[in-house]
Amino acid sequence: MSSAKPPVNAESVSAFLSANPDFFLKNTKLLHGLKLPHDSGNAVSLIEKQVSVLRDKNVELRNRLTNLVDNARENDVLFDKTRRLVLALLEAEELGDFVDALLYSLDSDFQVQFSSLVIFDDELTGSIGPARIFNQTQASKSFPKLWRLNKSICGQLPREDLRELFPKHIQVIASAAITPLNDGSPIGLLAVANRDPEYYRSSMGTLFLGYIGEIINRCLPRLLSKDIDPLA
Repeated sequence: MSSAKPPVNAESVSAFLSANPDFFLKNTKLLHGLKLPHDSGNAVSLIEKQVSVLRDKNVELRNRLTNLVDNARENDVLFDKTRRLVLALLEAEELGDFVDALLYSLDSDFQVQFSSLVIFDDELTGSIGPARIFNQTQASKSFPKLWRLNKSICGQLPREDLRELFPKHIQVIASAAITPLNDGSPIGLLAVANRDPEYYRSSMGTLFLGYIGEIINRCLPRLLSKDIDPLA
């Protein structure tokens, strides 16, 4: 039968440190959490103050490093998702495949609550999957403020601007971001939306959505010329 371990108390710790005077030299991380006040009455000694400041800076630097690592990981994930989307759009040979790849990625990879793609074309009619098609006359009437949009916008946008983009979800949408699609003349709009009124803030950068819009601008005209009749 094994003998009981001696209790850990001040005496046993003191005896251990006396027998191992280099313990803290081999375990310097333990020093970060130790407090060793100096006997200076009610005043704080300069050394103790310096140690306290250095300890606080160490904590701050570790937190910054943790944030940098977390941001790097998030950026890696975002880059990988974006790369897959761009490749899928570049590889699409038919307009229907292009629309499916775009909206599927926004929904599944980027967890966008609501997305909408509208295309302005005078030769196509109807819809391509979830994407709807408007001729130029219809576009000017349905999107009077948006159809000639020349830059991405986001925030709590007017309901009348969003009604045609999200007809089935207009009652629950609280914020949105919209980027124009343009190939010398307007060819459509790409929009994303959320129930949270602060999700797409007016001060929020639209770099990512604008980047996806640029990819669409380079792919869509080629596919539109191949799909004169979407029902064929």
